[in-house]
Amino acid sequence: MKFYQKEINLPQFKRGYHLITHLLEDAIPELENISIGQFQAFIKHTSASLTINENADPTVRMDFETHINKMIPENMPYYKHDYEGSDDMPAHIKSSMLGCQVSIPITNGKLNLGTWQGIYLGEHRNYGGNRKVVITVFGE
Repeated sequence: MKFYQKEINLPQFKRGYHLITHLLEDAIPELENISIGQFQAFIKHTSASLTINENADPTVRMDFETHINKMIPENMPYYKHDYEGSDDMPAHIKSSMLGCQVSIPITNGKLNLGTWQGIYLGEHRNYGGNRKVVITVFGE
């Protein structure tokens, strides 16, 4: 069994959902050495998330942002944690709801995603900055 792990810094993204599949794949070329295995990506932040969804139509990502903002609005009077602004606590809730990691099978050196699937970064802050992601690849 082979194991590879890298920590990368993503470029800064504006608030919303962004396809980052290619950034993660490009960061770990050792993926080609795995014929059967697992790819894991873990974001080291509590105000951003990783998830898998539609990779072709950008309106899906726009709808994600619109819908989650209606589900988890800013400026709620019961939020106590607002030290960094009105997007602070909602960003933490969104991150917990969507999750901080994805796991994808590797088949013949490639991510075995569905035809229309891609990895999203959910940037839930207005000014989130650069995000760190740990990528772990293992298998035979």
